[in-house]
Amino acid sequence: MNITIIGAGNMGRGLVQQLAKAGHQITITARDLDKATQLAAEFAGVKAAPAASALGESAVVIVATGFADAVPALQALGNLDGRVVIDITNPLTADYMGLTIGHSTSAAEQIAAAIPGAQVVKAFNTVFAQILAGGPELNDQKIPVYFAADTEQGRETVRSLIDSIGFAPVDAGPLKNARYLEPLGGLNIYFGYGAGLGTSIAPSWIGIQ
Repeated sequence: MNITIIGAGNMGRGLVQQLAKAGHQITITARDLDKATQLAAEFAGVKAAPAASALGESAVVIVATGFADAVPALQALGNLDGRVVIDITNPLTADYMGLTIGHSTSAAEQIAAAIPGAQVVKAFNTVFAQILAGGPELNDQKIPVYFAADTEQGRETVRSLIDSIGFAPVDAGPLKNARYLEPLGGLNIYFGYGAGLGTSIAPSWIGIQ
C-alpha cells in the first residue's frame, strides 16, 4: 500500500518502522525535511518529500503531528478527496496531563470537518511510540489498536493496515467515538508518565479482538 506519513517524531518513526517492515511503500514529510530525509534513509521502501509533492498516489495519509499542527499539515499536501486519513493525535495540554477539547467533539472530528472530502479514521492514539516501535506483542499478547471511522472503506483500510503490522485491530465504532479514545489516550499518558508506571502500560481489555 502507498502511504504518506506527516511527521518525523517518535510516533512517525514507529509507524515508518513497522509499515516499512510490512512491505508498504512510504513517503514521509515533515516541517523539518532534513529530519524526514534522515529517517527515510534508515528504512527500505521509504522516501522523503516536501509537503507539496508528498501525496502522490498514496491511498492513505497518516498525520503524526501534534493536534494543533494537523490541519495545516494535511492541507499542505493538496487535495485529499477520497483518501483515507488516519488521525493519531491527542489534543493535549502543554503539560500533557489534560485534554484541550472533548465531550461534545474530538480532534478527529475537527480534522474531518476541515478536510471534508477525506475519510478520516481515528487510530493509534492509545499506543505509546516506544510500544509501537517495539513490535505488536507485549507480555505475550497482541497489542490492541482501536480505530473509529464513519465509512466502510476507511474502516476496512485501517483494519487491514493494522493487521499487516501484526497488531490487533479493534473496531471502536463511528468517528464520534474518538471522544472516548482521546481521553483513553490521555489516561494512558497519565499512567505512563504522570504516575510513573512507564511506557509498557498499554490499554487492553480481556476478550476484545
